Amino acid sequence: MAHLRLLAVVVLVTTCGVMRADGRWGRQESGATSPGWAVRNLRAGIIGTDTSHVPAFAKILRSHPEWKISLVAAFKGGSPDLPISADRVEGFARTLRDEFAVELVESIDALLEKVDVVLLTSVDGRSHLEQVTPVLKSGKRVFVDKPLAASLEDARRIVELAEHTRTPFFSSSSFRFHPDIPRLRDNPAVGRVTRVQATSAMNTLVFHPDLFFYGIHGIEALYAVMGTGCATLSRRIEEDSDVTTCKWKDGRIGVYHGTLGPGAKQPLLRIWGENGTTEASGSAGYSGLLLAAAEFFHTGRPPFDVAETLEIFEFMTAAQLSKERNGAEVSLAELRK
Repeated sequence: MAHLRLLAVVVLVTTCGVMRADGRWGRQESGATSPGWAVRNLRAGIIGTDTSHVPAFAKILRSHPEWKISLVAAFKGGSPDLPISADRVEGFARTLRDEFAVELVESIDALLEKVDVVLLTSVDGRSHLEQVTPVLKSGKRVFVDKPLAASLEDARRIVELAEHTRTPFFSSSSFRFHPDIPRLRDNPAVGRVTRVQATSAMNTLVFHPDLFFYGIHGIEALYAVMGTGCATLSRRIEEDSDVTTCKWKDGRIGVYHGTLGPGAKQPLLRIWGENGTTEASGSAGYSGLLLAAAEFFHTGRPPFDVAETLEIFEFMTAAQLSKERNGAEVSLAELRK
């Protein structure tokens, strides 16, 4: 994909002007050439400072001035009834202010007056519909960090609002942008793919269906290779694993393997084909995701179709139903009635 190939394009240039995080212009003695899609300087804002993604994203954006995106403002947000949010929101907000010169504002409306594009990073998916609504109504492009919502219904409402306002958005886990995925998706040595297994840590979050918080990492990677087309699935939980197995309409099998304990380390993706097998190596990191977001902010073209995001939420919701039905097979069509 174009946004992944750009990672390899690094050319040193002489002095060029860049916008610093405080919004002022400075000089850069050397750096990477701006990609063709970085056509103007954009001011970015963050909604939700209650996740470690916030300083990580800020650091990556600052290290890539050639993307022409400067993080200038943030709204703290936070969920008082969710300790993982309430206990971290102030600390990460201070980091943004003190280390990255980001202005903290008192409301989303105030944020929107200061920025061109938005990263919605609130850790609590329950708040995403409410928080993204004014952004979409303003027409400003927005990336919504995983999970898009805490329910399939809210995910659908966000998509409907984006369509109604004609405002582009996308939502994803960083695992979708693992650098090995293009190779895994199209590998002649493997032949026709028959089975794909994605493995990631399983960690649940209160108020969210089981797979929405950490399970989504592996499921995003699974879909990045398989694409849409899951028909039915079933879920079983054992002592050290949480496994959801799905049958695709074309006969392929997709598996999400959630690890519940330390266990043996397994690759993020393993693929079986008619001629052999292959697997991913190493970890994903956040750089691929931020590169995709940067290109999206400039072009307005999401890196993949929103229909895939909705099917991922149908997949995770069906997996919850299968658990509640003692591992019975559930059709995704049931959720579309």
